[in-house]
Amino acid sequence: MRRSVLSFFVLCSMVAFASSAFAQTDPTMPPPASQNQSNQPGHAVPPPTSLQDSSGAPGDTAQQMKDKMFVRKAVQGGLAEVELGKLAAEKGASEDVKAFGKKMVEDHTKLNEDLAQLADSIGARLPRKMDKDQQAAYEKLSSFSGEDFDKEYIVYMVKDHHSDLREFRMEASSTHDSDLKAAVDNGAQMIRQHMIAADKMAHDRGIPMPGHHHQQENSSTQNPLPAP
Repeated sequence: MRRSVLSFFVLCSMVAFASSAFAQTDPTMPPPASQNQSNQPGHAVPPPTSLQDSSGAPGDTAQQMKDKMFVRKAVQGGLAEVELGKLAAEKGASEDVKAFGKKMVEDHTKLNEDLAQLADSIGARLPRKMDKDQQAAYEKLSSFSGEDFDKEYIVYMVKDHHSDLREFRMEASSTHDSDLKAAVDNGAQMIRQHMIAADKMAHDRGIPMPGHHHQQENSSTQNPLPAP
């Protein structure tokens, strides 16, 4: 009896093993669930959801950063115009240079006040002093006197205002902030008047300024120098 029971269990084991082997070799049997299609050759694996559209739409954010950088740079440039204007009003040898310097102090102080009012609304942190290049230009101009001062100051003003006008116009055409655009448009008009006056002072003195006549302002591509 004991031998019969043992034989029965051996027979059952052999049947189970044969059934398992048959299932693995039978091509009609479905593959195990763990073999999903993503692992089969020729089947594209979709990217994770978090990577399918990670670029977003940074256009507005990028422009907002550009607005902040412009306001900061414009205010810092205005600080330099004010300090250099004070220097011209004090050291200028001719009345037109003195008057131009006073005009710089008045106009750029007002423009900086207008831009400062917008700085809080766009989250721009404003500088409180000139940068290193502007400080170097101030110190260099301070070393001149008489007609030499007038010439060096005029050369700097021509280059600086041509570059400033170009940057103000670019900002006015790209910003999405209507309040900032209005302030920048007004600033561009003011800077253009300064540029024309500086061009005239250079022309009257025979100072060669190729590429910086106000009739050719759009074609000027030179950057302002820290010192003439």
